[in-house]
Amino acid sequence: MAHTKSQGKTRQKSNRPGKRRGVKLFGSQVVKNGNIIVRQVGSKFHSGPGTKLGRDFTIYAVKDGLVKFTQKLGKKYVSVVKA
Repeated sequence: MAHTKSQGKTRQKSNRPGKRRGVKLFGSQVVKNGNIIVRQVGSKFHSGPGTKLGRDFTIYAVKDGLVKFTQKLGKKYVSVVKA
């Protein structure tokens, strides 16, 4: 029998950088056209009026205004309203 366990798992520990996901602009903050509001995996937040959903579920602004977070029927929505 071997004296030590196999070295697979302990040798595979390598520090990988974070993906920098999350909410970038919070409620009532000023946003410009094209600014990223939320980076996410899957649609935890849904895009509302004044925002679009990117290919990787990034929510970004399509008009200038203020960020607004709302909830409707258990879903969280992000929208941009006039300042």
